[in-house]
Amino acid sequence: MHDPHAVNSLIETPGADPVEGQVRWSPALSLWNGGMAGGAILLGPLTFSSGALMVFVLTTGATLLLGHSVGFHRRLIHRSFECPLWLERILVWFGTVVGMSGPHGIIRTHDLRDWAQRQPACHPYLSHRSPMLKDAWWQMHCRLELAHPPAFELGRAGRDPFYRFLETTWMVQQLPVTALLFWAGGWGFVVWGVCARVAISVHGHWFVGHLAHTRGPQHWLVEGAGVQAHDVPWAGLITMGEAWHNNHHAFPGSARIGLYPGQSDLGFAFIRLLERAGLAWDIRTPATLPRRSELNCLEAAC
Repeated sequence: MHDPHAVNSLIETPGADPVEGQVRWSPALSLWNGGMAGGAILLGPLTFSSGALMVFVLTTGATLLLGHSVGFHRRLIHRSFECPLWLERILVWFGTVVGMSGPHGIIRTHDLRDWAQRQPACHPYLSHRSPMLKDAWWQMHCRLELAHPPAFELGRAGRDPFYRFLETTWMVQQLPVTALLFWAGGWGFVVWGVCARVAISVHGHWFVGHLAHTRGPQHWLVEGAGVQAHDVPWAGLITMGEAWHNNHHAFPGSARIGLYPGQSDLGFAFIRLLERAGLAWDIRTPATLPRRSELNCLEAAC
């Protein structure tokens, strides 16, 4: 049976080691992230308008909500709810358009980090425990090459021809968005709806992730895990609920991440909306998940 708390795609092969490895510069990733940030910084002020700002807000919110939070994270990676395949593919396309990776790359990156953080120790690249500027350079411009990596089995997502296509063309997926925005509003819409959106999504994802593994409030501790998660309260709304990361480490298979009063979770609200429309079912929450023996509730939260 599927374990809702498991790292779904990773196979912990004998000798797999999350500690020993080298961080190496990734030219393609560095040029992509640097180019998007450079375009936003240099061209953003020259093309600013109220319409361009609205395009930036709407496209960033839509891709992060539909794609990164619901499509990539809660559906494709953690399988925390069920939905029709056609809908899953739409959500995964939105996740690809966020501009961080294709679907296979995001699964491998997430599950490698998830597995490593559950071990007693892991490479600082995987724990975000390097100084902030060094961690930023590593995460957005480099790749980690472990000396003894685990294996991956991506299952249906790995065999899906549409996802293989998105994995191969994830950078190119910005082109139809670029064409539509240029038609709607010219270069201002393109700069703010593509360059600025991708740049803020990539840098924001790193920044919140860095904080969520180094500092902030906690309700739960996972026994035996070398890296414990923290919540980032100020980012709860703009991350669609993903910033309640301590809750997520405690209940990784839950579609609901914001668990306590005041913890906004737009991703879960959208999944509930899909449920009411008959497009989502078998939605997992902490109340329906099996208990984890290694999970300890801090006194203040119990």
